[in-house]
Amino acid sequence: MDLVVLQNWLDNASFLVLFLTMLIYWVGAAFPNIPMLAGLGTAGMAIANLCMATLLGARWLEGGYFPLSNLYESLFFLAWGITTVHLIAEYSSRSRLVGVATSPVAMGITAFAALTLPSDMQVSEPLVPALKSNWLMMHVSVMMLSYSALMVGSLIAVAFLIVTKGQPVQLQGSSVGNGGYRTNGYRLHKAGELVTEPNAFAFENNGFSPVQTNSNGNGKTATAVAQRIETSSSSINSEETLSPQRLSLAETLDNISYRIIGLGFPLLTIGIIAGAVWANEAWGSYWSWDPKETWALICWLVFAAYLHARITKGWQGRRPAILAATGFVAVWVCYLGVNLLGKGLHSYGWFF
Repeated sequence: MDLVVLQNWLDNASFLVLFLTMLIYWVGAAFPNIPMLAGLGTAGMAIANLCMATLLGARWLEGGYFPLSNLYESLFFLAWGITTVHLIAEYSSRSRLVGVATSPVAMGITAFAALTLPSDMQVSEPLVPALKSNWLMMHVSVMMLSYSALMVGSLIAVAFLIVTKGQPVQLQGSSVGNGGYRTNGYRLHKAGELVTEPNAFAFENNGFSPVQTNSNGNGKTATAVAQRIETSSSSINSEETLSPQRLSLAETLDNISYRIIGLGFPLLTIGIIAGAVWANEAWGSYWSWDPKETWALICWLVFAAYLHARITKGWQGRRPAILAATGFVAVWVCYLGVNLLGKGLHSYGWFF
């Protein structure tokens, strides 16, 4: 079969499969009592992933170089990366909400690449001299994989905000640094459950029971601690009004988002370093404050702040999720905004 015909068939097939997969995930979220929809959604993502991998492989055979030389190829590589990370995250979390968040983004990317880009931008052309380097595969592929992981992690954080309705909840997450849940004694509680947390108070009272009286026997210590328990219980119950199922799902989404972003951040770091080395080899300077480089640094700082807050400050739940959602916007500006709207060494120059 002609590789060009195969590519045209595969890009449209990827869009169609992802569109149907998105509908399956959304219907499954609206009607959770239909168990077969979860399997169909996962199968749709796997089929779309295979179609895009075959498309990129055909481009590689046709052009003779790694298929990341233009916007069309990079968009499909990004969509392939998102579906790959999605399958990993869904397998780890066992939650269909991952697909509810990721499938529309993957579908939108393929629709933009297959249906919106001009036909002359979809044609495989010989590489320009600046791209004829082994750094093309090293730098660009790692950056695209980091974008995929960071986008999926951020989308799962947005799903967390939706599940918790933006309320502050206490979670037993995976951040175990200074101030993490192992120090603060965070754990899930059912809505309306009385919470006393005796272990935390016992620690604060040098290992003694929080209801012990002092040596004077006047009962003031017991009264003060009892009031403290009551205040803590009413405070937690006023915040955590969600059902146990939602809290359990929120904990899963929070942990998976943290782990996926923890995967994407090192890839982003490696990609930036590789890009600096390539820039010095091609242009004689490691860093030139090109718009793409500047926004890559902004993305790095945002997600570095996210990981720092979780690991050293013990942030969990709503605050890091909002920070991750901010990072999602920053990644899109870095990847597509400065490429299409800005003028620089990394611009595709389609709009201006």
